[in-house]
Amino acid sequence: MYRRFFITLFTYLICIPQLIAQGSFDLIAVDLKKQTGKWTLSINGVEKITDRDLYDNQPAFINDKQMAFSAADDKGNHDIIIYNFESRKFTNLTKSADRNEFSPSLTDCGLYVSAVTVEPDGKQRLWLYPTNFGEPELLYDDIEPVGYYDWYDNKAAMFVLGKPNSLVYPDSKSELHTIDKNVGRCIKKRPKSSTIAYLDLDKMTESNGHKSYSVVGFDIEKREYIDFGMSLPGSQDFIWLDANTLLMGIGNELFIRKIGKEGWESLGSVEVVGYQNITRLAYSEPLKKLVVVMERKKE
Repeated sequence: MYRRFFITLFTYLICIPQLIAQGSFDLIAVDLKKQTGKWTLSINGVEKITDRDLYDNQPAFINDKQMAFSAADDKGNHDIIIYNFESRKFTNLTKSADRNEFSPSLTDCGLYVSAVTVEPDGKQRLWLYPTNFGEPELLYDDIEPVGYYDWYDNKAAMFVLGKPNSLVYPDSKSELHTIDKNVGRCIKKRPKSSTIAYLDLDKMTESNGHKSYSVVGFDIEKREYIDFGMSLPGSQDFIWLDANTLLMGIGNELFIRKIGKEGWESLGSVEVVGYQNITRLAYSEPLKKLVVVMERKKE
């Protein structure tokens, strides 16, 4: 049933070979909740959302029961798929034979799912896909190639590919503010704030062969930079569980860190036979569900 939702053609991944490798990935859901101030991961609540030898990746919750993600069919075409946790059904938001969509996210207004779209001529720009399945709209025609992004005040802070990569924010139609350069691929707004967080790849330490980078926040309203400490060594993907808690993973293990504290605390491991290497993450507080992307082991 699941395979019927996927359509036509593509042979590369988002034009960022240094950040994304071709491979087979699935979405794994686990129960995660906060009780009496402590985050608890349930090892009994592990569930495979997808189960294909293809690319299912980049999850993002869009409401209290649905999640969007980017998925490839067997010809290599990538579309945005919506998964409903109540009905356990999949639905195509996009079915684009001539283009490919990645990195879905709900816009601030809630009327669109945005996605980085690789267009027929190779341009990589941010598009808006109406949640009522209407016609898509190009958001910024002159900002590209976009790799990753997140939303604040109905505008997108965007990771733009270059040498080095840069993080930009459109203050207005005519003013594009460069927040920083040489940043990591993970761009996340801090909850209940006007701050966009990212990894500064110029500020790095190394321990036991694993690199750790400075997690930096830029407050768009105050125009101030905030030091959130160092990332988990060996990982570049993070999310906020709340305004003061970061979550990252390495191997099969998940770690959290409170802002203002140095050490990362293990939450436990996500053990699924045939899978390894947690990368991207998404969390729904209403569902108490954490979705992780894991790589299929090669046989």
